[in-house]
Amino acid sequence: MERLSGLDASFLYLEGPSLHMHVAIAVVFDPTTVPGGYSFDHLQAQIERRTRRSPVFQRRLVEVPLRLGHPVWVRDPAFDIQYHVRRTAVPRPGGLLELAELAGDITGRQLDRSRPLWEIWVVEGLVHGRIAVIVKMHHSTVDGVSGAALLSVLFDVEADPGPGPEEPAPAEGARTPSSALLVAEAVAARAVKPFEVGLDLLRTGQRLLNVRRVRLDPEHRGPHSHGALPLTAPRTSFNGSLTQRRQVAFSAIGLADVKRLTRATGTTVNDVVLAVCTGALRRYLATGDELPGKPLVAVVPVSVRPERSSPAGSNRVSSLFVQLPAQLDDPLERLLAIGEGTKGAKEEHSALGADTLVTWAEYATATTVGAAARLYSRLRLAERHRPIANIVISNVRGPDFPLFLAGAEMVEAFPLGPVMDGLGVNVTIMSYRGTLYWGIHGCPDTMPRIWELARDVPVALDELLAAADLGPATFRSSEAADAIRAAGVGPPDP
Repeated sequence: MERLSGLDASFLYLEGPSLHMHVAIAVVFDPTTVPGGYSFDHLQAQIERRTRRSPVFQRRLVEVPLRLGHPVWVRDPAFDIQYHVRRTAVPRPGGLLELAELAGDITGRQLDRSRPLWEIWVVEGLVHGRIAVIVKMHHSTVDGVSGAALLSVLFDVEADPGPGPEEPAPAEGARTPSSALLVAEAVAARAVKPFEVGLDLLRTGQRLLNVRRVRLDPEHRGPHSHGALPLTAPRTSFNGSLTQRRQVAFSAIGLADVKRLTRATGTTVNDVVLAVCTGALRRYLATGDELPGKPLVAVVPVSVRPERSSPAGSNRVSSLFVQLPAQLDDPLERLLAIGEGTKGAKEEHSALGADTLVTWAEYATATTVGAAARLYSRLRLAERHRPIANIVISNVRGPDFPLFLAGAEMVEAFPLGPVMDGLGVNVTIMSYRGTLYWGIHGCPDTMPRIWELARDVPVALDELLAAADLGPATFRSSEAADAIRAAGVGPPDP
């Protein structure tokens, strides 16, 4: 039995009919590398063997009576691999557009909380005989970094790695903890909360003063030299209330082209990624005649290591609030402003403390957080105040060497993060073997032109390269270009 941390549990409490707190990834594989040939049964059996290595795949939630404490994880005695690994197909010959449409349908459905909180959909019917895997896991189980590490349990670095270590047998005799035990542990945990909250108030007050000193420092007086503040973002069409529907689009750019820009401008890969996204958003908003006159605001999740002892948990994440100066005409000026702003945002985040979010999440309760989230959605309150931010952008570093699943070589991987009320689009990027793969996840009722944003990602990179006088991009994704054309999205405006 393992109790969820407050941050992990918060992702459960926030979830509602229109707010789905799971993360996903759509991965394309070439099955011609499978020794003996591909079969779904072989793939399902391989996944079953590998999931025995990690208890995370076989644990389910148990609620504490009267919701006196955070839920606990226990091993599921009725674990059934056939429920979790499912077979489906797209109309042949399917491309990335058909895969994206299927991914949107899958991410628009909540996970069953009576079972371990993950699903794997094996997708057949893709062009060139390829297959795909759509993995969906609840955010209470993983964050971006731990999710990548967890998926490594399933992957190999060669097509035929041999039998490997013997898989442990499933544990026998697992029983759900009694209600009395759950209540007793929850009451004991609550007993120390009044003493902890006083200390945390003192620490947080001191840290807020530290942030104020950083923002008032003369070096941070420039318009782009500091991080953004929540609730200062301009309103856009995709910052409204959500429905339960989801839509997905894919794009890709070359990592080598991004690194050419970092060397020429003294910025980082993440700065360039944010600048590319800013350029694409600028085009999207200009097309709808809604380009604001002030910077957009992005929430950028960052992996952290808490500065003091805290509950174990699966999520070790905090967030930066970063300005995206889409109102600036010059692409290079936008990139340099983002580089300056992210540096300031990191200094402010350091002053606030990496573990502040993790610490205060411990005081979240299902009753207060859950009721507030449902009321917020039902009353469509996201449309009645300034947006907390405009968009969530996450950049995850992946491997630069090939990976294999049951012998099939991984070709492309598009990560998908959750969208929330008021933030109707999430852009998550993962690098793999020299390519940055973009998964764009949104609600079509707030962002109906999601493939236009995907189309303008490589266009925005081209603008940056031209502004830096670095020549054209050296990489083009033909698969992503085919999907954009198939989506009926016309060429970008000059």
